[in-house]
Amino acid sequence: MFTGIVTDVGQVRQIEKRGDTHIVIATHYDMEKLPMGGSVACAGTCLTIVERGPKEDLWFAVTASAETLSKTTMGTWKAGTPVNLELPLKVGDELGGHIVSGHVDGLAELVSMHTEGESTRMLFAAPKALSRYIAEKGSVALDGVSLTVNEVDDNRFGINIIPHTLSVTTFGHLQPGMKVNLEIDTIARYVARLVKG
Repeated sequence: MFTGIVTDVGQVRQIEKRGDTHIVIATHYDMEKLPMGGSVACAGTCLTIVERGPKEDLWFAVTASAETLSKTTMGTWKAGTPVNLELPLKVGDELGGHIVSGHVDGLAELVSMHTEGESTRMLFAAPKALSRYIAEKGSVALDGVSLTVNEVDDNRFGINIIPHTLSVTTFGHLQPGMKVNLEIDTIARYVARLVKG
């Protein structure tokens, strides 16, 4: 489990196809915080650490299946791609965002963006099948970042990105037409299931 509070922005160092896809990501994390077999959220996708660098060379490696590549933005990554990172929640940690599982539901596309006061207003389009789970003043995770939804119109929803979030995540790199990993709120998923039936 994660909270959607990004604690590092890593960078893809290397991608290698080996049946599945092996991805090496440079990070600022202390290697002791990245145990072999442990989890890390990479742009909102929960992945398992399969290799890691020494203390003087900070990197870790994950393996992504074809299924993961097809359902997330990871299929478009290349060397140099910045990646939002978050370590798993520990018992007793502050839940600063919302409960994020690291299981990406689909891709949302950035439709438009403009400055609003000191913030940046971003309008995203979600897949039709997921839009029913997105509610005004509810939560979503985009590329692993916990965000509050400002408004919803059919399958489009607006998010306000404050300057701090823009500077400490990959959102500063986004441009209209680009896609982000979307995880709907777990509570919304179960409420919709109960109402349905």
